[in-house]
Amino acid sequence: MTRAVVVPSAALPASTRARSRGFPYRAASWLTPVAVLALWELLARLGVLPKQVLPAPSSVLAKAGDLLADGELVTNLLASLQRSATGFAIGASTGVALGLLVGLSKVAEALLDRSIQMVRAVPFLAILPLVIVWFGIGEAGKIFLISLGSAVPLYLTTVLGIRQIDPKLLEMTDVVGLGRAAQIRWVVLPGALPSILGGLRLSLTAAWLALVIAETLGADAGLGFMATNAREFLQTDVIVLVVIIYAVIGILCDLVTRLLERRLLRWHPTYARLTA
Repeated sequence: MTRAVVVPSAALPASTRARSRGFPYRAASWLTPVAVLALWELLARLGVLPKQVLPAPSSVLAKAGDLLADGELVTNLLASLQRSATGFAIGASTGVALGLLVGLSKVAEALLDRSIQMVRAVPFLAILPLVIVWFGIGEAGKIFLISLGSAVPLYLTTVLGIRQIDPKLLEMTDVVGLGRAAQIRWVVLPGALPSILGGLRLSLTAAWLALVIAETLGADAGLGFMATNAREFLQTDVIVLVVIIYAVIGILCDLVTRLLERRLLRWHPTYARLTA
């Protein structure tokens, strides 16, 4: 059997290390979407992409300026942000709490895990009629869907992170006489933190996906409300604008998560090496 050989970066030739460090990774990551936008604009101006199908970025930007001027875009954006923030806060805290409980207790795992896994397997659209029956078409149903979407990824990654902790570390805490709270504070949470932060990205994505579905429940404001109205009047530029806003918010959420990783995982040797 052939074994893979991992060569430490220090053992690589100086020229190879210099080329690796000299490549503009960050610039390339931003230049790629810029190039896509430029190509999109060119194809739209040449008529390859019909306006009714996919308007040019410049047209979408002009429409955004009009919606900003009359306040419609700001109002709907704030409504969506408020819904998603409330639902995410509830769902994320619930997911982490349940993950800690199940990860640390076999009894809790026996009582809760299978039921949570069953809920995870149910698509949002399948429970939409039931949510309407439970909560009507008010804000409570929308926040419930966002909370549900946010909770499950963080629950799964929290449990996974706890189970990946070296059992010898937990045994050591028993030897030195740490209580349960101190064990969680100094061993369990730091050990599971890389997995939890990975789940945070998935949870934010799920929150925005749930928001899109939730705002179909008779919403009178929000990005989903804007997109639904634009579909009725065949305003493709507004629909594309909403999609772009979702993408921009997703990128900003990812940047915030990366900043949290850099700050909270500075002590982690593997993460420090990968981000050096």
